[in-house]
Amino acid sequence: MARQALARALVMLAMAVWTAFAAGPLVWVAIMSLRSTSEILTAPYALPGTWRWDKYATAWTGSGYATYFGNSVLVVASAVAIVTVVGAMAAHCLARYRFPGNRAVFFLIFSTIVLPPQITVIALFQSLADWGLYDTRIGLVLVYAAVQLPLTVYILESFFARIPSDLFDAARIDGYSEWAAFWKVAFPVATPAIATVVILNTILLWNEFLYAVVLIADDSRRTLPLGIQKFMGDQLEDYGMIATGLMIAIIPVVLLYAFFSEKLIQGMTAGAVK
Repeated sequence: MARQALARALVMLAMAVWTAFAAGPLVWVAIMSLRSTSEILTAPYALPGTWRWDKYATAWTGSGYATYFGNSVLVVASAVAIVTVVGAMAAHCLARYRFPGNRAVFFLIFSTIVLPPQITVIALFQSLADWGLYDTRIGLVLVYAAVQLPLTVYILESFFARIPSDLFDAARIDGYSEWAAFWKVAFPVATPAIATVVILNTILLWNEFLYAVVLIADDSRRTLPLGIQKFMGDQLEDYGMIATGLMIAIIPVVLLYAFFSEKLIQGMTAGAVK
């Protein structure tokens, strides 16, 4: 018993150290976001003498954060919706139907995951310029959906492959078409995996910077990461306001993970479908 208690205490200590290491910078930035720059320079790690919540309203209305935030919500939500539907259909097809080149198509899609995004930037820039989609939110949505499609198919394909064939046989007996069987049988059963790819894609695209900075030029169409870059340039020496701007971008991601982390873990650890 003593050995088990010691082992448990060591595990808890390791978890506490790791939590402090991971969450410490976030807590520090959150505290800085409520302090003035002069207070930060005087005592970088102190608590706020006055909790300056009005700084969030100032950053939101005075620095264009409302526009950047709205652009990010629109672009990310649209891209995630497209990549979820298309990725689910592609994964279902590759998992349930055997046709010549099935595995070749899957491995071709999967192989694009290992390619660094810098390789595709020039080609995407030229393609969007040729199609009249450069510096448009629609163009950025399509790029986001395309770059996240391989990861989505990779995650969902293994899950769809575990769905028992008996469910689809029963659906056919009930008169369901292949299209109806996907939407009324496969898609609902795959909800944990669907939730996983929605959360992962939302977090990844919310923080995406490279494609946005190359493909968006107009300030009114910039997403939140680009707005932070511009804000940091304008407020180079105002550390307090920079921290406030960073927290505006961080809070949605933290809330998303806090509310849906259980779904994420369920989807990543899902076993055979019963």
